[in-house]
Amino acid sequence: MAVITPTTRTPKHGIVLFTWGPMVNGDTGAPVQAPDYPDKSVMVTGTFGAGGNCRIQGTLETITTPTLWQTLADPQGNVLDFGAAKVEAILENTFQYRPNVTAGDGTTSLTVVLQGRAQPS
Repeated sequence: MAVITPTTRTPKHGIVLFTWGPMVNGDTGAPVQAPDYPDKSVMVTGTFGAGGNCRIQGTLETITTPTLWQTLADPQGNVLDFGAAKVEAILENTFQYRPNVTAGDGTTSLTVVLQGRAQPS
């Protein structure tokens, strides 16, 4: 459906927050580049509706419009498919990231926040 552009904030030195939302079934997030932030977490909140799911994806493509998206995992190897609100760490350090709302109903309305933390220098 729609490509949702994130807002970007840097609330503290070395931290970046990308926020997409609201997102409905079929929406994808516009990709963000975050390879300089190897420590990343993602939080999904909102109304999931019947069968709602948000998948966190990454790619190593450096082009403006990547096409080779892969589903990312948490440090335990579980895929990052969110069927309920929660926060998870992201295992992979890809070049670009995006959320993808792959299922839901007319009430699905999700907000996704990706936090990146730079390595201390």
